[in-house]
Amino acid sequence: MSASSLHSSRSLLHFWAPGLFDFKGGIQVFSQFLLAALQDLYPQMQCHTFLMHDCLHEPIDSEQTQFHYCGHFPLKLRTPAFGAQVLASGLWQMPDLVLTTHLNFTVAAYRLKQIARVPYWTIAHGFEAWDIDRPHVLQALSHADRILAVSNYTRDRLLENGRINPERVQILPNTFDASRFRIAQKPTNLLQRYGLSPDQPIILTVNRLAAEESFHSYDQVLHALPLIQKAVPNVHYLIVGKGNDRERLENLIQSKQLQNCVTLAGFVSDEELPNYYNLCDVFAMPSKLEGFGIVYLEAMASGKPVVGGMDGAMDALDQGRLGAILNPDDVPLLAETLIQILQRHYPNPLLYQPHALREKAIQTFGMAAFQHRLAHLMQTSPIVQKTHLLQPT
Repeated sequence: MSASSLHSSRSLLHFWAPGLFDFKGGIQVFSQFLLAALQDLYPQMQCHTFLMHDCLHEPIDSEQTQFHYCGHFPLKLRTPAFGAQVLASGLWQMPDLVLTTHLNFTVAAYRLKQIARVPYWTIAHGFEAWDIDRPHVLQALSHADRILAVSNYTRDRLLENGRINPERVQILPNTFDASRFRIAQKPTNLLQRYGLSPDQPIILTVNRLAAEESFHSYDQVLHALPLIQKAVPNVHYLIVGKGNDRERLENLIQSKQLQNCVTLAGFVSDEELPNYYNLCDVFAMPSKLEGFGIVYLEAMASGKPVVGGMDGAMDALDQGRLGAILNPDDVPLLAETLIQILQRHYPNPLLYQPHALREKAIQTFGMAAFQHRLAHLMQTSPIVQKTHLLQPT
């Protein structure tokens, strides 16, 4: 097969994402891992990547992947500009598959399918997939060829509306970069920064401070803290994250007279975040709003016990095999669980075996496991079917 015919026979993927580079939210991070995995798995695949919010970056196009940006448009024009871009490119290039990493993009993907019969897949992450009340989004989702949910919890919540065929919804859990997170001693510079002693028990939460959210995991830990102090008097609670909920949170801490045992660390860079996991003795984010929660994986890769809620954390903590799962509304149970973990009485010995916990988290959710799951799901995709069909004899 000649080089020109090989190029023309390549399968073509259109990959639509909110962004990859200019903002590092959960969907953006997942999109990065997903695109990298697809590139590794299918080196002969041609990919055009369309990014709604990113602006032009240094030249990173390759023979395999070309990037297209809409971030230079004013925000109020960005959605229609992005929709016009992906539709025009789809009609011109006729990709074998459109893969969107946000459910809202399925509206344009459905239109492309109506016009040109281009199949599309999408990713369901968290609350954007729960209680959907927009008829046009539900219609587009009901016509998606496949929906990949990052957890069983998200899948169950998505299917509650009854309009989506359950057979089209499958699970692709999150992954993470395990090489960034290592088991290490408590960093001296952070102990000094916050006036903490090396043997002081520290609870950590890493979460955005979003006033508009209906539930805050850090509130629950704060409510539990007076109970924890009765058993662990020198406990300290460290909250990492920024957002518009900080003022309310500061007032809550003051009203409960917890100023001396709670620290709001604010924004922490990606480079420094691993040190905060090493600083803590237990990571606690008993949430109701997590579609999965990459931070749980990062904490476990740092060898730290983890406490999560009964949402996507159930998948991240492997139904309790990798950490503690509880009802976040049960403050006494939350307090008792954190006391047990800090006093090393919790009945899961894996939580006290940092290296074994790290290896289990990597084995279950590392990039190799992610690529294996993705390759299995892609076996029925037009991308793989075309590649197999065109293999030279």
